[in-house]
Amino acid sequence: MTTVNSYAGTYELDFERPLLQLERQIAEFESQASLSRPDLADEVRKLRQNHDKMLKKIYAKLGPWDTVKVARHPGRPQAIDHIRAVIKDFTELHGDRHFGDDPAIITGLGRVGSHKCMLIAHHKGKDTKERIACHFGCAHPEGYRKALLRMRLAEKFALPVVTLVDTPGAYPGIGAEERGQAQAIALNLREMSRLRVPIVSAIIGEGGSGGALGIAVADRIGMMQYAWYSVISPEGCAAILWKSGDAAEKAAESLKLTAADNLQLGTIDEVIEEPVGGAHRDPAIATQNLEKWLTNALRDLKRFKIDNLIAKRFERLRHIGEVAPH
Repeated sequence: MTTVNSYAGTYELDFERPLLQLERQIAEFESQASLSRPDLADEVRKLRQNHDKMLKKIYAKLGPWDTVKVARHPGRPQAIDHIRAVIKDFTELHGDRHFGDDPAIITGLGRVGSHKCMLIAHHKGKDTKERIACHFGCAHPEGYRKALLRMRLAEKFALPVVTLVDTPGAYPGIGAEERGQAQAIALNLREMSRLRVPIVSAIIGEGGSGGALGIAVADRIGMMQYAWYSVISPEGCAAILWKSGDAAEKAAESLKLTAADNLQLGTIDEVIEEPVGGAHRDPAIATQNLEKWLTNALRDLKRFKIDNLIAKRFERLRHIGEVAPH
């Protein structure tokens, strides 16, 4: 049975409002039943059944724009939450040896299951102060250079690379451009395409543009069920095509950004299932599903000889976006 979580009343998704009203009613009835109205237990049970049915119905017909909202839910587990739960003996490594340390990219050594690996992830921040410091997960060029430095270290010691993608896009500020934002991302794309170790990538929330691709060139790409992955954010697309951010919902429909869309297009390999109602409702289950997928992917990739793996990676990249002749 679905858990009624404490985020209700603090952050509301507009399409969940009837559901949240029911959750508050359940909480009220439960408090009465525990104090002086034990006869309400049957009523609570019926309300919970209705709640579960409503939750499944809402998420069964979730549209692209609503999926974007779920991916941005503040209660959704971030990379740092998955690292703490999944990556054993994690040791963070800082700095890019060029400019500084970008907190929007986390890198370090650890283990996923029995697999030693190099972990690279976007970091959005858990509170307002941290989010501002991380630019809400929008990395600067020093972040991508830090990531590449760790990838080369992983290659030196024959360690697979695991990346967790969660960014609306790379930071677009003047300073970032002056320090070579586009060049840093382009260099990562080239080097990841020929890195001589297995690479596994998971889009866990937002996957926006080159900011996501900068750490997402991989042999296996998984995507959480209610994440989004696209060449541009819906708001950015709307501003360019319709000259208005109000057309974001229309843009989301056109961008084919959901996990199901990306699986059909071949830009990802597998959809990682989330709890009914999204990862924010049961972060522990979402993390377990992610850990299982990462472990299986690493085990499968280790069976390949490295030359064969790189050849398959190259073919994969060549076929993305391929258009069949009419």
